[in-house]
Amino acid sequence: MKRTLITSALPYANGYIHLGHAAGAYLPADIYARYSRLRGEDVLYICGSDEHGVAITISAEKEKVTPKHIIDKYHTANKAAFEAFGMSFDNYSRTSVESHHETAKEFFADFLQKGYLIDREEEQFYDPKAKMFLPDRYVEGTCPNCGEDGARGDQCDKCGAYYNQIELKNPISTVSGGTPEVKKTTHWYFRFDKFQEFLENYIEEKSKYWKDNVIQQTRSWLKQGLAERAITRDLDWGVKIKDIQGVDKQKAEGKVLYVWFDAVLGYISATKEFMKAQGRADDWKTWWQDEETRYLAFIGKDNIVFHTLIFPAMLHARGGYIMPDNVPAHEFLNLEGEKFSKSRNWSIDLKDFVSSYSEKHYIDALRYTLATNFPETKDADFTWKDFQSKNNNELAAIFGNFVNRSLQFTHKNFDGKVPTLADKYARIPAKWNNLIDFMSEHPEKEINREDYAEFSDNDLVIIQALHNGLKKISDCYERFRFRDAMTETMNVARAANKYFNDEEPWKAIKDDADRAAKSLYFCVQLVHTLSIIFAPIVPFASKKISKILEVSSNTGEANNGQETRNLWDIAAYPTMEEGRPIRKPEIIFTKIEDETVEKEVEALKEAAARIEAAKAKAKELSQVIDFEDFMKVKLRTATIIEAEKVKKSKKLLKLQVKIGEEQRQVVAGIAEHYEPEYLVGKTVVMVVNLKPAKIMGIESQGMILAANTDDGKLSFLSPEKAEIGSGAEVR
Repeated sequence: MKRTLITSALPYANGYIHLGHAAGAYLPADIYARYSRLRGEDVLYICGSDEHGVAITISAEKEKVTPKHIIDKYHTANKAAFEAFGMSFDNYSRTSVESHHETAKEFFADFLQKGYLIDREEEQFYDPKAKMFLPDRYVEGTCPNCGEDGARGDQCDKCGAYYNQIELKNPISTVSGGTPEVKKTTHWYFRFDKFQEFLENYIEEKSKYWKDNVIQQTRSWLKQGLAERAITRDLDWGVKIKDIQGVDKQKAEGKVLYVWFDAVLGYISATKEFMKAQGRADDWKTWWQDEETRYLAFIGKDNIVFHTLIFPAMLHARGGYIMPDNVPAHEFLNLEGEKFSKSRNWSIDLKDFVSSYSEKHYIDALRYTLATNFPETKDADFTWKDFQSKNNNELAAIFGNFVNRSLQFTHKNFDGKVPTLADKYARIPAKWNNLIDFMSEHPEKEINREDYAEFSDNDLVIIQALHNGLKKISDCYERFRFRDAMTETMNVARAANKYFNDEEPWKAIKDDADRAAKSLYFCVQLVHTLSIIFAPIVPFASKKISKILEVSSNTGEANNGQETRNLWDIAAYPTMEEGRPIRKPEIIFTKIEDETVEKEVEALKEAAARIEAAKAKAKELSQVIDFEDFMKVKLRTATIIEAEKVKKSKKLLKLQVKIGEEQRQVVAGIAEHYEPEYLVGKTVVMVVNLKPAKIMGIESQGMILAANTDDGKLSFLSPEKAEIGSGAEVR
């Protein structure tokens, strides 16, 4: 293949990207894009915001703003968070731009002309109060499959069933709260069924090397049989179809493209937008219509069939487009053992992380931790403790430690330059090159030790570790086994540390300076190698190392889809010339302390607890009782005539109260909020027909009402007017 086109699923612009999203469709794509660019490949990495659909309009209504305000807010925030996270998009576009609308309309018009679209009159819920047809997310009711209340108009979140919205029982409009009517409207359907055979053949061909989770989910859809699928909705927000040639304008009034149809076309429109900005408007065809281009679509598991069946069907129907060569979907990432949930505040938004931990070494540590825990074949988990461990015990203790001590020793003992080899070691660079070539060309043959007499056993072991390590890493990346790639990458750093320890340059510098120079010559080469192979994962650290080594920095960043120098395949060779100056080294990764992660875990739990408390309070307030039940509770005003603290209790006061002519004793948990003397003479409200109870051995003949705030403050309730004395009925 001449070039690689990479896309990540367009994030929906009605919320912030969280770490689960980052681990699903974005970071793996970025790592692969950077790796491919470092190999000298032509790479174009495309993404952008998905900015149409009902979810956008619902968010706008909740926040009492326009849909445009919503998409601008989240597009801007997510784009900035991605940039801080080190994402190397060549273009991060958005589907609200005019060029995208044009592309989507072109596909619709072409399908209409070819007979792949049919318009059909059907019944749909209509809200007479709001005077609008209700898209699926604007109606809720009882699931016709499992009976769950609160099911959406087209899908039940509990049982996963899909259905026509008018099958929903007890429907309620979320717009007006009223019961909707059933009314006829017209929608256009894509003849998805026409592509069953094509897609079966396509998937069968790809099944040889696609991930099992992707193939199994895709085959289950094919087994059920593909059906026509609606591609329009009654909505004001989106790609309007009424001005498309060949469309009945009356039927198309108030219709927009269903978001699933136009969103995937955002990859194409974003490519067009990018190439036009580069002054190469027609070059988008090279990336989407040239068979020499390999297309990789990175997604989460909830988007699999849209990229394995629906988008390929659309591309095939349009004609002349390449198909996805692979769809390496990930499962879901959990947080501290539980699913990410914005509604429960059990989440870490990417924008919050990069704001709180803006230092680049923290960003790299997050990238590495996520990559080592990618949910490649099953759901995985992110924990703050693991984040600390991966940073301290691997990035800092292995990778960073080797870089720092190698360069510190070199700077101190060799005038801040790559050591010059003594005459007896002068042939090492050339023989190192020969050895790498030999192992590449003859992987099964053993090395003739006599041909490499200048090398110590440690030298030969580390060169073999480099050669084999880079090959293993590449093999893992090409099979989209990122977790294994992380392990193999760190293994090279482990081998480098072992080499330093085994060579013992701190001893050799005293009695064999030439051998010490040779050892550090190796170490500097290893530092340079590590800066390259770690670049896809921790680009900021690699950039810092390149600066110290005073070599050109290339971490596989975006480069306008152009071919670059292949640094990866030469990373095992000795490319740092003798005598080359090196800057004074800096610490690459600092330790993360226990207090940091403990604070984050506690904050997460507190935030979730607040949400759960608010939900519980809302549920409590929503529970209704009959009027007759309320009337059973007898409330009267009472005047406090005596008050004293209960011995051995911090919270309790013993009160004597007067209710009209009657006197009673009441125990109240109010001692931390009122002094006894202050309460004497106050008029309060109490329940007078409550069964007496003993509290710390003291009988309490009723209950005084108090209001309490979220932070635990209590206040007795008193009548507004002073003339209301004791014994008055409260109702």
